[in-house]
Amino acid sequence: MSSQFLLQGKILGGEEFLLAGPADKDNRAFEARTIWLALLGEVIPRVLLAELQLPPLMLGSSGGDRFVVILPDQARAQTASQFLTTVSDALARITIGRVRIAWSATENLGDWTVVRKRLHDGLREGVQAPAADPGFFAPFTPSSVGPDLIPRDLREAATIGWSLEFPALLSATSLETATHSFDVGSDKALPLVRHAARSGDNAATTKDLARRAHGLKLWAVLRGEIDDLSTRMRRLQSVEEHVHLSTLYKHFLAGEIELLCSHSDYFQRVTVLNSEGGSFAVYGAWDALTGFARELERLFSRFAQEQLKELPGAEAKTITMALTIAESGAPLARTFEDCGRDLEIARAADKDCFHLLGRVLEWKQFNDAAELKEAVVKLNEEFRGGRSFLAQLRSLYRKVEMPADPGATLAAKQQDSERLTARALRFQRTFARVATRRDREFQKLRSHLMKEMAGRNMRGRLKLRPEGLIALEWARLAED
Repeated sequence: MSSQFLLQGKILGGEEFLLAGPADKDNRAFEARTIWLALLGEVIPRVLLAELQLPPLMLGSSGGDRFVVILPDQARAQTASQFLTTVSDALARITIGRVRIAWSATENLGDWTVVRKRLHDGLREGVQAPAADPGFFAPFTPSSVGPDLIPRDLREAATIGWSLEFPALLSATSLETATHSFDVGSDKALPLVRHAARSGDNAATTKDLARRAHGLKLWAVLRGEIDDLSTRMRRLQSVEEHVHLSTLYKHFLAGEIELLCSHSDYFQRVTVLNSEGGSFAVYGAWDALTGFARELERLFSRFAQEQLKELPGAEAKTITMALTIAESGAPLARTFEDCGRDLEIARAADKDCFHLLGRVLEWKQFNDAAELKEAVVKLNEEFRGGRSFLAQLRSLYRKVEMPADPGATLAAKQQDSERLTARALRFQRTFARVATRRDREFQKLRSHLMKEMAGRNMRGRLKLRPEGLIALEWARLAED
């Protein structure tokens, strides 16, 4: 009796292809590529099963750049390898060598940790080219841009067709010549979150979304990733647990992001780029994304408490995000790349945190910064200080935050600290004079703000909370 086989596949080079021309300057081309890559991760394993005449139930997990399928015998595993070789060659042709597929297959015999290691080792051999391969030591030559073959109508399509004869393997229009076709939607054969803010009959551009921001008219990219998900998956004891947990994370992110996008605060101000098994990316009005991140983290924390409480350890029970505001005239691809670097900085600094406005905060600190920002905005409205008030406060904060000159004498450092402390006190006295004509609520708000922003004296220097500067920058951006 033949034993069951497991096949694991991985799509390589996706992010490199996303950032290559013309998508590095054309936002619509970039969006089309993100949708195309997301669909490939769902379509390829389903087409593989259909080609092998196997039911969809043999699909273990899919989404993002990885998939796992269950095959009944070695003959099917060999046929699957031939099919994936053909698809990988087609992807290399479409993307000028940037995207390909690596895969490995092994018998589902023995302990799952041993089976998983065999799959991982086989996949690693496909990812890393052996030094003995011809051309391994040849000089690197950058690939040309080539024609852009990715269709731009996949986001809106209700049905997607597949054929090796299609220019990009997938099509939303040539369904009559498709080898296979799939319905697309969160509850369809191809689960895909593809919400886009609208501007009339078309998807909203980055400029449209910037105009919908409250405060400064800016747009941003928000990316997030579940912390230590790969570590959690390695600790599982069976393929059934692997399939169950990967599907659980995937459906949570997809479902909650789609539900959040239907909320009135985000429906016309946020567009989804992708939602994979353990990560996501959206872009939109900068202020909408701050609330979006805060709400998604709250939902994930509740999900972890309720659904993952039986799992030992803290792995994959927290989420880290980064929000990057686009520079003037920057294309979507560049801001997406910058946000990816900010996310890596946040993940290297800590887990369960948020990179915002150049700083990494724990989620509790971010919530404190949000409350403090509201106090700053309210006090500024009462004081009618406008941007000058915020600029003054930010200048004070940065002066205090600036490290002391290592070459300065002790007396000079002490004099500098006293000067900054006196400046903070003068700022408080200014508000004290203004507040004499205000009610008790204003007095409490002023005291709370100065306690948070002016900090306290520690060993001769003011010590300020990191969320203070975030609140100030946030309040500045919220000013019209």
